[in-house]
Order: sequence, then structure tokens, then C-alpha cells
Amino acid sequence: MKRLPLILLTLLSLAIKSNAQDLTPFVKGIYANKQDTIQYRVLFPEHFDPKQKYPVLFFLHGGGERGNDNEAQLVHGAKLFLEPGIRKEFPAIVIFPQCTRDSYWSNTIASTDSLGKRHFEFRKGGKPTKAMHALLGMVDNFLDKPYADKKQVYIGGLSMGGMGTYEMLRRKPRTFAAAFAICGGDNLANVNKYKKVPLWIFHGGKDDVVDPRFSKEIADQLKIIGKEVKYTHYPEANHNSWDAAFAEPTLLPWLFSHKK
Repeated sequence: MKRLPLILLTLLSLAIKSNAQDLTPFVKGIYANKQDTIQYRVLFPEHFDPKQKYPVLFFLHGGGERGNDNEAQLVHGAKLFLEPGIRKEFPAIVIFPQCTRDSYWSNTIASTDSLGKRHFEFRKGGKPTKAMHALLGMVDNFLDKPYADKKQVYIGGLSMGGMGTYEMLRRKPRTFAAAFAICGGDNLANVNKYKKVPLWIFHGGKDDVVDPRFSKEIADQLKIIGKEVKYTHYPEANHNSWDAAFAEPTLLPWLFSHKK
């Protein structure tokens, strides 16, 4: 009986090491320029040839993965891009930047009331946050690489990253060929600024962290002005609707089918 805890700890240790090994193809990187610093992980295609051009996808993590370990941002979504079939069918450069704990991807005021309910105030316009300012610089820097195909640049994110996706789209609407946002939100006054970017929006109907109406209102607004938008509502999903979104068989084919 005394050996059981030791066995469990050993198995847990092995599981953690195994998980870390699974993500080792994501190479560590850091972008630093004057006051901006941002860490990221990047996955290059198999048999990468720097003389060729590849699609580039930026993925923005949620609030729970903020930090400075350059690892937590890989918790959700990274394994999807490591699947052999995905890597073979979509040889793209996939980048996971990490937002520090003292910042936020978007100009959003997040608060929690006395009952533990989360509230979000999405601002119209405004200067970028510390993390967004660094991200903007990192994106420009990466897209200057000779192997980055500027006609196939994409962005997506979940929760705080979904909010950051909308903000990045309005700040650089001519950069991205298509985008996806999972359980995010934005000020509706900003929607018109990224109306030309094909967008797929996901949200869980039982989300008790980020209100599902935020996504529906953005999708409805885009439909009103006659722009391309896909909206997927998962009635039984809570905040982790990214699990269902990542399992969508047509997500990546749809995303990479768009070109500038």
C-alpha cells in the first residue's frame, strides 16, 4: 500500500515527460525590439526548405496560459498541428506566441463580480496593450522572412485569444487571408474594420465564462453587411468549446483554402 503513491507519482512524471516530448517539434523563439519582448513557439513543416514559401498561422492562447515559461501556450491546440496527417496535408509554419501575466491580448477590461461571474468590456479602438504591441512587431518581423508566404497568412485564437484575434484583424486587416475565433468577443463598432477577412466563429451555448452572445452578435453583424462568416454554435458546450472546434474536420481545409 505504501508503494502506491510512489507508483502514481512515477506514472504522472512519465506522463508529463511524454507530453513535453510530444511538443518538442515546437521550437522556442523570442522577439525583442526596443521596449517590445514576446516569447513564442514555432512549428516548421516537415522537410522544411528555407528556399520555399509556406503558409503562416498565428495562434493566440487564452488567459489561463499567460506567463513567461514559453510553454503554457501550447496546452490547447498545439497537438492538432502535430498530427502526422495534418502536417502532411497542410505544411505550414505555425506560431504560438505567449502573452505575459501582466497584460492581455486585446483592449478588454475583464472583471469578476461577487458571485464569481466574469464580465468583459470591449473597447472601441485605442492603443494596443503591451502584449498586442509586441505581437504586432513579431508578426511583421516573421512575415519579412523569405519563406513566409504573405498570400497565406492566418490567425486564430480561443477565449482571450479569440478577443485578440478580432483585435489583430482590425489592426492589420490586409495581412490575413482568413481567421477563426473561439469563444471570444469584441466591440461591435470594430467589426466593420475586419469585414473583408473570411472568418469562422465558434462558441459553446453553455459557456459560463465568456457570454455566447458576444460571438453571435459579431456573426450577425457580419451577415448584415453581407460579408463571409461561418458561425458554429455548440448547444451543450461550456467554455472549452475549442475541443469541438479543433475536432471540426473542415476547419483547416476551410482556413487554408483562402488566399490573398
